[in-house]
Amino acid sequence: MIKNRVKELRARFDITQGELADLVGVTRQTIVALEKGSYTPSLLLAMNLAEVFKLPIEEIFSKEES
Repeated sequence: MIKNRVKELRARFDITQGELADLVGVTRQTIVALEKGSYTPSLLLAMNLAEVFKLPIEEIFSKEES
């Protein structure tokens, strides 16, 4: 399973779910699902999010230990 810090980072950058969705080229529903952990992003989406937040992918996403 993959954990992410999208919700935390989005709040820190003061970006709405809709704005973030527009910036990375997905729907707001995709951002909602990503934040809830029910959606695993493609590599392209992960790279786009890293670009928006100006962070390496590894600082946004991590493997959840089982």
